[in-house]
Amino acid sequence: MRFLSLGQQRILFVLALLILTLLYFRFFYNPFPFPPMTPDEEIVVEVSGDVQSPGIYIFSRSPTLREAIEKAGGLKDAFSPDVNSFLETLRTGTLITVVKESAESIQVKLGRMGARKLLVFSIPLDLNQATAEDLSLIPGIGDSLAQEIVIYRDRRNGFRRVEELRNVKGIGEKKFNDLKIFLTVK
Repeated sequence: MRFLSLGQQRILFVLALLILTLLYFRFFYNPFPFPPMTPDEEIVVEVSGDVQSPGIYIFSRSPTLREAIEKAGGLKDAFSPDVNSFLETLRTGTLITVVKESAESIQVKLGRMGARKLLVFSIPLDLNQATAEDLSLIPGIGDSLAQEIVIYRDRRNGFRRVEELRNVKGIGEKKFNDLKIFLTVK
């Protein structure tokens, strides 16, 4: 059996280092790291009333009132209101109700979508606005716990932070961690 000479061993060593370096750069080295993936925020708006196609619409950015009404097919009757009054930017969970009062005027009311719809679209409920019935829709909150939350809110004149929910009788650390994604304080 023949052994490799010292020169041949050096050549093999250099080739092995070259292959390992190429593998490193191919699979592990990334000079331009990808930015962290952040989910695109969806803006959910409900349009109802005197529009062509009432319903819930999803936008990739905050729409104006005019854009939301246009996405709902526009107004039912041929009517062109003052464009400047429709430039208000909407937030997710907004309910737009369009009511035609006369041939020359419409009334647009902005409100909040119902609790069921908000929860379907993973939009947190405001602890200071939600009723006991709304809170009982959240998994893990029954009627009695919803009443306890409302009683606590009324005694304290509202919540200042979601973390105050820990002070409500019947909510421990585990339950709080399960509930906090469904709730917010505005």
